[in-house]
Order: sequence, then structure tokens, then C-alpha cells
Amino acid sequence: MAVVALLAGLLIAGEGVMGLVVPGAFVSMVRFFQLPPVIYVAAVVRVLIGVVLVRAAPASRAPGVLRVLGVVVAIGGLLTPLVGTRAAEVILGWWTSGGPAVVRVWAGFALVLGVIILYAVAPKRRAA
Repeated sequence: MAVVALLAGLLIAGEGVMGLVVPGAFVSMVRFFQLPPVIYVAAVVRVLIGVVLVRAAPASRAPGVLRVLGVVVAIGGLLTPLVGTRAAEVILGWWTSGGPAVVRVWAGFALVLGVIILYAVAPKRRAA
């Protein structure tokens, strides 16, 4: 489970880096994942990532943090279809109206989240 959580952390951190470097591409990617039926696929992926984080938590460096992140991500995935594309469009509109700086701030959050996951699930160093 730690390997899958590591891959999830890499994916999230990679999205954050992309948003920092090319905010327009980040917005386009987010916009793509808000279209039906892709939004439902995104919801399932979020729930799965949340479950993976919760399952990987006990063997991680930060079990409490990873467990909370997993629950929050899974709940976000469950709420995604209920909130729907309308709310997603409003949020994306707010991002884009603020320009690249606002997009970069959100991308920075994604990068930090990814790095936290990577740190938590990375193999522990052994004493020499």
C-alpha cells in the first residue's frame, strides 16, 4: 500500500509543480476533470487515493496526518458528484479571475500536500 501511496504523492506533487511552472496548463487540466463524465472518474480516483492513504497510514512516518488527509480526500471524492460541475465552475472562475498568482497559490498547496504524502510514506532511513 505504501508504494501506491507514494505514487499518489508523486502525482499530486507533480500537479503542483505543473501549476507553479505553467498555470494555464494546470487550469486546463482542472477544467478537463470537471466535465461530465470525467468528474465522476475524478471522484472515484479521489476516494481511492483517500482509502490508500488511510490504509498506508499505520506503517508511515506520520500516521495521524496521513489518516486525516486520507479521510479528507475520500470525503472530497464522495462530495464531488453532489457538488457537481456548477460549483466546480464557480471555483475555477474564481481561480482564473485572480490570474496566474491565485492559480500558483493553489498549485503550491497541491505541491505541499504531495510532499507531505511523499515524506510520510517514504521508507525510513536505517541508522548506520
